[in-house]
Amino acid sequence: MRKKTFTAAVLLAAATLTLSACSSGDDGGSPVTMVSEEAGSDRAATVLDQPFEKPDLVLTDTRGKQYDLRKETAGKPTLIYFGYTNCPDVCPLTMNNIAVAKKQLPKAEQDELQVVFVTTDPERDTPSALGKWLKGIDPQVVGLSGDFDTIQAGARTLGISIDPPKKEKGKIVSTHGTQVVAFSPKNDAGYVLYGEDATVDDYTKDLPKLVKGETP
Repeated sequence: MRKKTFTAAVLLAAATLTLSACSSGDDGGSPVTMVSEEAGSDRAATVLDQPFEKPDLVLTDTRGKQYDLRKETAGKPTLIYFGYTNCPDVCPLTMNNIAVAKKQLPKAEQDELQVVFVTTDPERDTPSALGKWLKGIDPQVVGLSGDFDTIQAGARTLGISIDPPKKEKGKIVSTHGTQVVAFSPKNDAGYVLYGEDATVDDYTKDLPKLVKGETP
C-alpha cells in the first residue's frame, strides 16, 4: 500500500492543487475533465498525524429527510466524498471503486461502513436525482444535497476546495477536490486521505482495517 504521513495543515495548503473540473452540456460536444495535482503525488493513501474533525453538516438525504452528518455517523467507520452526478469520469469511478471494494467485506461490516456522497452541484443534484444515481452504484450510500454555501464550508474544513458550478461555452463546469476522507469509528476523526488514483485494490486492502479504526 502506498502511503505517507502528513500534517493536516500541509494538506490544507495543498488542497487547491487537487481539483477536478468536469463539464457537461447540451452542445453535443464530449464532456471535458481537467485534473491538476501536486507534482510527484503518486500515493493512494495519506495517513494524517493530525486528523480532521468531522464536518458539522446538516443537509438533506435522498429521502428528503434532514441528515445530521455528525449525529448519524457517530461511532461508525465513515468515508466522505464531495462530487456530483453529472461528472463524466472521476466521481463515478471513485464511487464505483469504493462500492466494488465494499462488497468484499463481510455483510455485517458492509452494513456498518458509512459511505457519504455530498454533492457539489446541489441545484441539479436534488435528493431524487441523487437517489437514482446512487441506486446504480450502491443503494447503501448516503447521498446529501442542500445549500451550496453550507456544503462548500463543510468541504473546506477537510481541506477540500469546491467552486460553484458555472456555464462555459454551453457546458456546466464544476470544479471540486477529489479526495476521499476516512473517519475512524473510535474517535470520529478523519485520519486517512485517498486521492483519485486510489484503485479498487487499494480500497479492498484498506477497508477491513478502516472499519475497525486501524491504520491501513
